[in-house]
Amino acid sequence: MQTGQLLLILAAMIVTAFIMGRHRALQVAQPLGGIRHLRSLPFYYAMRSAIWCALPALTVLVAWLIFDQTLIRIMVLDSLPTELQPVDGTARNLMLSQIGNVASGALPTDFVDAAVANAAGRLNQLQSISAMAMAVVVIVLAMLGGAWAWLRVSARMPAREQVERVLLVVFMLCAVLAVVTTVGIVFSVLFESIRFFGQVPIADFLFGLNWSPQMALRADQVASEGAFGAVPLFAGTLLISAIALMVAVPVGLMSAIYLAEYAHSKVRSFAKPALEVLAGVPTVVYGFFAALTVAPFIRDVGQSLGLSVASESALAAGLVMGIMLIPFVSSLSDDVITAVPRAMRDASLGLGATRSETIKKVIFPAALPGIMGGILLAASRAIGETMIVVMAAGLAANLTANPLQAVTTITVQIVTLLTGDQEFDSAKTLAAFALGLMLFITTLLMNVVALHIVKKYREQYE
Repeated sequence: MQTGQLLLILAAMIVTAFIMGRHRALQVAQPLGGIRHLRSLPFYYAMRSAIWCALPALTVLVAWLIFDQTLIRIMVLDSLPTELQPVDGTARNLMLSQIGNVASGALPTDFVDAAVANAAGRLNQLQSISAMAMAVVVIVLAMLGGAWAWLRVSARMPAREQVERVLLVVFMLCAVLAVVTTVGIVFSVLFESIRFFGQVPIADFLFGLNWSPQMALRADQVASEGAFGAVPLFAGTLLISAIALMVAVPVGLMSAIYLAEYAHSKVRSFAKPALEVLAGVPTVVYGFFAALTVAPFIRDVGQSLGLSVASESALAAGLVMGIMLIPFVSSLSDDVITAVPRAMRDASLGLGATRSETIKKVIFPAALPGIMGGILLAASRAIGETMIVVMAAGLAANLTANPLQAVTTITVQIVTLLTGDQEFDSAKTLAAFALGLMLFITTLLMNVVALHIVKKYREQYE
């Protein structure tokens, strides 16, 4: 049985346990004179039954999925003859890959050793047994948990307290998981970056002006050891992001002010959803629009003015990216502006201030933290955007401040470095982690600066 099918069966069982638990609570309450004699509402008895049906089964299912493949691979490798036993991690991975290809039918058994073919058959057998055993254990646990909770329903049972304690633990685990995931990402990127800086000096990476991570095949070629100067990538990222924010911030902020303070309710009910549709357009569509429409238009206009414009330019990517970011600034700013208490507007207008003065002196300072949050979100999205840059700005790592020339960004180079089969021992591949670390530090600094600006402006406002 597939995991997806098992989850559907488990979901049906959880719903059934919920219904039966509620029905059981109503049955218990009926001879007592109604649900007012129950210690908790029927909903909590139903939730308790559903939780006891789901929690043990899901716990076993997750643990099974985590350790299942590891144990099966160990058993398959142990079944191989001594002469075929892998001696190191690389040989082990290659052997497992070969056995997996034979088991899936991608590699005919005629091209491998008989022992490998037997191991592939054992792999399929163990996976089938494991899937069947997992389904039986999970379903039995769900049934036992739901039945036990149903039998324990009584009028004096503190069902609500029990449900809330379980939910509190679940919420705490989710928070811990989010924090642990963040810490894990940071440390994984940091450790790989340290390996990279062990091969490439950090000064060459941060201050080098040439980016050519392709390792040359001959020693007499240019940059035979590779060039890992990231300054062109930083410059390209900042250039495109700056162009995008120069488009998104004024347009988004002004549209938010208009929709929140000046627009009629009918206009607002139509314009706001229409504007937010832009946020749902896939970035590849923006990339097509930039590559096929905006970039040729900019090139034709530049050539008519006697300017040298590349077919792929930072200006084209930045303009289209700015259009993509408008909903992030506009929607968040509009929500924050409309959340400013009406009493503050009325007080300002009552003192004789005009509507524009009220917006500048009262509403905007009160809404500044939320507006900065929207701008920061747009800036982070601009720095992390990849598809539009690939299709409209190119892959050339040019160190230039001219928006009419082709440039590239950090995220594009990360994708390029990690595309295809790569060895994670070479400086070329490890450079992607160093670039990712730079992105993380940049985003962190942006958050610190934004918080400082908000705090300073709030002190002046208060």
